[in-house]
Amino acid sequence: MLEPYRDRVVIAELDANEPVDDLVDIALYDSFAQPESDAAEIGVLVANPRARRVVVYTWNFHPDLVASARDKGAHGYLSKTLAARELVDALEAIHAGENVTTEGPPRAKVATGLDWPGRGEGLTDRESEILALITQGKSNAEVAALTYLSPNTVKSYIRTTYRKIGVASRSQAVLWGVKHGFVPDHHRIEHWRGGP
Repeated sequence: MLEPYRDRVVIAELDANEPVDDLVDIALYDSFAQPESDAAEIGVLVANPRARRVVVYTWNFHPDLVASARDKGAHGYLSKTLAARELVDALEAIHAGENVTTEGPPRAKVATGLDWPGRGEGLTDRESEILALITQGKSNAEVAALTYLSPNTVKSYIRTTYRKIGVASRSQAVLWGVKHGFVPDHHRIEHWRGGP
């Protein structure tokens, strides 16, 4: 997505198995199957001395989440529906010292060209996120709290997801999720929490 903008932005995924000595200009926190910005993770990332600026990259624009991210010190709250050019413009503004929050409805529609785990199997972004949370062992109540959805809406997404991936139980869904890469890299997550 950002390949045409290599002269303006460099994306680096850090290897969690190697020590990190360099500072990161902008840490982009992707909320996919992770706690939303009202949890402690954003504050921990803001406090990490290797991250000069912290930006939440999400589909979820619930007003409480935007306010929480700002309160925790996030420098940006950017929609995953942004076109590549708009994303780069926003990141450059944040790098220059601005705080940027893009506009978005409580649940923005997905822009063309974006990708996520499970898309190839026909899962929507929200279904994939819920499957990732189930794969992490979250209960329906925990999934509802993390995604700002009602428990009944979560159940509906789960039924649809099960149908699409051809499973009949939660344990089968977890096994499917593990096999298809829905398990987070906890080592990498703990690495950025730890500071220098």
